[in-house]
Amino acid sequence: MSHVDVLILGAGAAGLMCAIEAGKRGLSVTILEKADKPGRKILISGGGRCNFTNLWTTPENYLSANPHFCKSALARYTPWHFIELMSAHGLSYTEKTLGQLFCDQKAPAIVAMLVEECQRVGVRILCAQQARDIQYDARFAIKTDDSYFTADNLVIATGGPSIPKMGATDFSQSVAKRFGLKTIPFRPALVPLVFSDADKARWFNGLSGIALPVVAECNGVQFRENMLVTHRGLSGPAILQISSCWEKNTPITINLLPDQDAAAMLNAAQETRPDKHLHTLLGEVLPARLAVRLCEVLGLDGPVKRLNHRDIETLANLLNGWTLTPAGTEGMRTAEVATGGVDCNELSSKTLEARRQPGLYFIGEAVDVTGHLGGFNFQWAWASGWCAGQAVGVVRQSDMTDG
Repeated sequence: MSHVDVLILGAGAAGLMCAIEAGKRGLSVTILEKADKPGRKILISGGGRCNFTNLWTTPENYLSANPHFCKSALARYTPWHFIELMSAHGLSYTEKTLGQLFCDQKAPAIVAMLVEECQRVGVRILCAQQARDIQYDARFAIKTDDSYFTADNLVIATGGPSIPKMGATDFSQSVAKRFGLKTIPFRPALVPLVFSDADKARWFNGLSGIALPVVAECNGVQFRENMLVTHRGLSGPAILQISSCWEKNTPITINLLPDQDAAAMLNAAQETRPDKHLHTLLGEVLPARLAVRLCEVLGLDGPVKRLNHRDIETLANLLNGWTLTPAGTEGMRTAEVATGGVDCNELSSKTLEARRQPGLYFIGEAVDVTGHLGGFNFQWAWASGWCAGQAVGVVRQSDMTDG
């Protein structure tokens, strides 16, 4: 049997950060990771380059049933704090679009940095150790397949169920329920949308691989990014972003020409280029195959001068407000993250400790805080892990001193 001040389940971004900060404070810390090495999700992020944060991080970049919950952690541990940590290890970064920061030395360097920091403060990382049973009687007791651990504090950093092929599960929710905490069901997020066979045949067949900038909107939320047509429906950053807001049977609206008034463009073409064929005109502002498909579906083509007022109105409405109802998503199999998690009202926003169970903490994706695409989920992992690492064990240590 092994006893420690802090036991952390999960050696991902949040768990490693929490361990580092708790270790700096002189606490004995052990991380149990069920995979064969730490940081597996970090290693695949950003195509292996690790989009480790976003310079434009604000609370508005997160979805939660309690939108105020993330404010404290994000304010106390900012992207610049993580950049300082990287700089101390000789790592550099490149800023891409929309404030996204990627590690020049790639994802393995980020994991190596975090592991080195853990080692420096005496944190033990034990891999291939999956918690099978958790009990509490004055302290936490955790059984794995071949070991038994006890701890004064337990931190759940096991993430959510997205990308199950990497071993992801809803374990964090089962732990929360074990201790009587309310949870919000996990749903796939940042995930491609799929469509009915009829919609695929009508709109998408033969267009796989086409990409273009759009504004996608759903439930009053919109994102301006690229969209990608796939053999099952739609993907690309704009669609992944909007998928986090999408609910079953809800339509999405796509502006294919976000910088143009389609009706004005068509009316002007009738005046200046009346003999221009419609699919050729649309091919100047859209991918050619998509332009042809839209003309086919609407039954419109030939010279622009043949379009009547109703034709222009119908086509313009489609170009600036294409409305589709997805049949669903590709599910957890390809979702980058999941919305839902432990209800934020069950936790302290300052410490991430469970209000009903002293010494129990939930951080990272285990909590009902889900970031937009572009490094925001990593920043929540760093920030929530850092905050828990500052707080874990504080009350118990003061109790011992007072006694």
